[in-house]
Amino acid sequence: MKEHNKLTTASGKPYVENEDSQSVGPRGPLLLQDFILHEKMAHFNRERIPERVVHAKGSAAFGTFTVTHDITKYTKAKIFSNIGKETKLLLRFSTVGGEKGSADTERDPRGFALKFYTEDGNWDLVGNNTPVFFIKDPKKFGDFIHTQKRDPYTNLKSPTMMWDFWSLNPESLHQVTTLMSDRGTPYGYRHMHGFGSHTFSFINKDNERFYVKFHMLTKQGIKNFTDAEAAEMKSKDMDFAQRDLIENIDKGNFPRWDMKIQIMTEAESRTYHINPFDLTKVWPHGDYPLIDVGVIELNKNPDNYFQDVEQAAFAPAHVVDGIGYSPDKMLQGRLLSYPDAHRYRLGANYEQIPVNRCPFATNNYQRDGQMRIDGNGGSAPNYFPNSFDNIVVDQSYKEPAWTLESNVAGWYDRNAEGENDHYTQPGNLFRLLEAEQQKNLISNVVGAMSGIDGPKRMEIINRQLCHWFRADPRLGMGIAQGLGVDVDPAMMK
Repeated sequence: MKEHNKLTTASGKPYVENEDSQSVGPRGPLLLQDFILHEKMAHFNRERIPERVVHAKGSAAFGTFTVTHDITKYTKAKIFSNIGKETKLLLRFSTVGGEKGSADTERDPRGFALKFYTEDGNWDLVGNNTPVFFIKDPKKFGDFIHTQKRDPYTNLKSPTMMWDFWSLNPESLHQVTTLMSDRGTPYGYRHMHGFGSHTFSFINKDNERFYVKFHMLTKQGIKNFTDAEAAEMKSKDMDFAQRDLIENIDKGNFPRWDMKIQIMTEAESRTYHINPFDLTKVWPHGDYPLIDVGVIELNKNPDNYFQDVEQAAFAPAHVVDGIGYSPDKMLQGRLLSYPDAHRYRLGANYEQIPVNRCPFATNNYQRDGQMRIDGNGGSAPNYFPNSFDNIVVDQSYKEPAWTLESNVAGWYDRNAEGENDHYTQPGNLFRLLEAEQQKNLISNVVGAMSGIDGPKRMEIINRQLCHWFRADPRLGMGIAQGLGVDVDPAMMK
């Protein structure tokens, strides 16, 4: 009988909970004491140097956000304080899995990261061009990204790794369905939507909390490559999306997006039939319609790519007064992971780099570290409280306390009963597509799954086919036929 090795920490301690982060109740926030989560993410963040571990290939531009509608009943954030108000911003687009020199027309999600330079600090809205993601617990993030990178033996991209992981994690089906549709190969960056993806919170002047999802809808119209067109463009111009963005802005053809939000009350979040903090799910627009907020316009290309794009650092932890977090487990994991990645890549003082620096006042007691460039606080005290400086705590910024649903801390199965419907929303997405788009989706999946090889090939294919059939029988049958799999024997069991 084959001998098994125990799963251990880097220091050799055996442990059990490798997939579910410790939380306060099954839907509550995560606990800082879950060392395994931090060890996994901290090590993952240090696996590459010097490019980003994910989102390495990117493009960005400066612009403005203009408020067009009043949402002050939901939030006291100053960026939304009055109609017509303008705020400067940086928007970085990216592919996710490819290296810095890869093609930007690859089938891949696209990053959609916004940095708003507000008078209350910088607000980073760090999302993708999809409203959902592949996983719902941050402990699985490093494992997932490994499958999108290179096989440790061949140093090649591996469809087998990808589909093995996805087939073993049916929660990924919603995002995989989106990725395999034509939206997985957008026509550059100007013709795609952006999403905050996570659930965040708004806090209004009365200290009432609302949960919110952000949508940035392109005013240029959705436009995608087919799989064949994307492959052809990859052979012609590996930097198509970068070229398209910079040339259009240089010509004065400024791309724009409408910012819209969905709002859910705290009371509704406790009774809604879908977990509102599950990143693999959307809030149906019929229940939570889009609310208009404002317009994003990109109107200035960076003067120096390295200075303003390569050194740009975004973190969902960077919110401002009136905008807060939620118990979304993936968001909670990113709050620590993203700033940690930037400190590794750019140094402890990365927020002093001009593109990341708040253009308004910053006052704190952080000192020293590599590449300190702001005078290091001069002769002022480096401790708090003290009797010498004039920095005070402004109590008006105090956030309301959280009411948690449980006082029991544990490791909860992220796919327990009530949290395990991985098929309804992907099926609905397939049924919403037009006939030609459905055909393309099936063709794209067949092409991608055809790359699975090795002794486990049919095991992986059959496991993934079960997911496609559960989402929609027509979708499953179309993929099975394309792969030449006879499903009748399986149906007879």
